[in-house]
Amino acid sequence: MKTSENALNWFEIPVLDINRAMKFYETIFNIKMNYLEMEGLKMASFIADDMTGKVSGALSQSEMHIPGKNGVIVYLNGNPDLEIPLSMVEGAGGKVVMSKTFVNENVGYMAFIMDTEGNRVALHSYE
Repeated sequence: MKTSENALNWFEIPVLDINRAMKFYETIFNIKMNYLEMEGLKMASFIADDMTGKVSGALSQSEMHIPGKNGVIVYLNGNPDLEIPLSMVEGAGGKVVMSKTFVNENVGYMAFIMDTEGNRVALHSYE
């Protein structure tokens, strides 16, 4: 069995409305997500250019996926500068909970947002 060198291999952000959530994340990151529907589950995945050793994840809508502001905190890549996605959050229907904040020279910057589904999500960038 191959072991991963990433601490995180996959994440799922629970949503109530997959279309609304897709529009939000596609807008703030200027991306196109892949939509997949199975029995009882709708997903929209974040696309990685090369999945070898990369971490990715999806928005997930099902009876088992319940959004909440106090759940797991996922840090999404906001490189090259958090100001870019943060500037689009409110226009896309979300809320900036903590603006771009310097952590230290090695870590860079972080911010917290609330998405359209009520999830608290973190963003990270080195600049």
